[in-house]
Amino acid sequence: MKKLIQYSRLILMSFLAPALMGSPRTPLADADSVNIVVNTSQTLGSIDLTRYALGQGGLSDQPMIDNRVEQIRQLHPQTIHVFLQEYLNLYPAHHKYHWDTLDKTMEAIRATGARPVVSLCIKPRVLYPQVKDDITDPTEYAEWEELVYQVVKHCNQERKYGIEYWILTNEADIGEPGGVPFKFLTPESYLRYYQHTANAIHRADPGAKVGGPSTANPASSQNDELIAAAAAGKVPLEFLSFHLYSNDPQEFRRITDSMHAKLAKYASLSKLPTFIDQWNMSLFSPILNPYFQPAFTLETTFAFYQAGLSGAAYYHIRDYFVDQALFSCLLSPRGNAFMAHWWNEMPQYDGLWDNQDRVRPAYYAFKLLSLIKGDQLPVTGTNADVNAMAARGGPWVNIVLWNFPLARAGKPYDVNVQFPAEEKGGVRVVRLNPEAAFNNLEQVSNRDIADLQRKPLRLTLRPYDIYWIELSE
Repeated sequence: MKKLIQYSRLILMSFLAPALMGSPRTPLADADSVNIVVNTSQTLGSIDLTRYALGQGGLSDQPMIDNRVEQIRQLHPQTIHVFLQEYLNLYPAHHKYHWDTLDKTMEAIRATGARPVVSLCIKPRVLYPQVKDDITDPTEYAEWEELVYQVVKHCNQERKYGIEYWILTNEADIGEPGGVPFKFLTPESYLRYYQHTANAIHRADPGAKVGGPSTANPASSQNDELIAAAAAGKVPLEFLSFHLYSNDPQEFRRITDSMHAKLAKYASLSKLPTFIDQWNMSLFSPILNPYFQPAFTLETTFAFYQAGLSGAAYYHIRDYFVDQALFSCLLSPRGNAFMAHWWNEMPQYDGLWDNQDRVRPAYYAFKLLSLIKGDQLPVTGTNADVNAMAARGGPWVNIVLWNFPLARAGKPYDVNVQFPAEEKGGVRVVRLNPEAAFNNLEQVSNRDIADLQRKPLRLTLRPYDIYWIELSE
């Protein structure tokens, strides 16, 4: 009931927010005042939010991001999560390998400057004659291990793709509805598959990290079963991965905290990295106010950072239609029909680019997050709705501010921004306008910082508003 009330408030805000937007510089009579102080003379240590990076859905044998490599590069993602699916045809016959299709996808990822994070979801017909998601053991584990060994060897030794993290497998708590051909019905079946696969990965690359289970439901018992098996020394576990889709950024914080608590029960796992390799707003009840998703992206990433999440992959870079014939090699007719219906008929709201290759405003949220890199600066004066992060990188100081109401109906704030240690240089103010047909990053002002003594920097942040302030020497 509590979630229902929160979602109802969010939906109400999706209707109210456009009426609240108005001019970015016009003070509102009903706005509360907030005083934000950025201390540019101190540092809290280094910060780099680009570890909260990107992923691409396993929807095609084509390199789905190759036409947007340069734009993705400008976001500076450390990693891009990708699926190795059966349509890549890596193992067409016994002891025969096919790499060309795989290489095109990996090369596109590396061209962005990112390193791939891989979910291993292949199920070759020669080792799995039946297309059935709950058949999870290959006909011959020795041959399966050799296949996995050759995949890792090709990627990391022969082609130098630098894949550090290998996820086994993906949403195997639900199987085909997750677009993958594995559904493990018992803990024993998953742990058996996991152990054989992990052995092969480590044999090919002793420095590789193996983890999972990347459940669709973060409350799935598969998480606890894998953690317990690793703590008992039955299987290696070098990171824990999971998924969540929700309109509530604080739910991401709670889930991350709960995963850390599960690991903390065991001394050997207490420092284990945590990785959320699929996240976005709710798939079934998305908030379609154009201001929501970029602010949601900032607020959720801020929650990741506060919770100490090691890394993340926003799902996903690009919406993409699926070829139903392509998926017949890994999904049953029913699962295949579901995939085609979901991706080809249902409206999609996930990608930084939509199915018509139009950029969504969330792209610019990631652009602003990439600027919070370098020496983190102390920020005071924020509240439950208004948040800010600041960093000094070279001759620039970047501050990102946003208003994300969740626990109640949103309201505007008149924000005074101060930099007490800065005496000279320039100050540029930019607003992210999700409704602009182009030039989504709108310059509001550009002046000398000495002018702030005469005319202080004041902004009005309406619900889901985002501002970027840059100080330059």
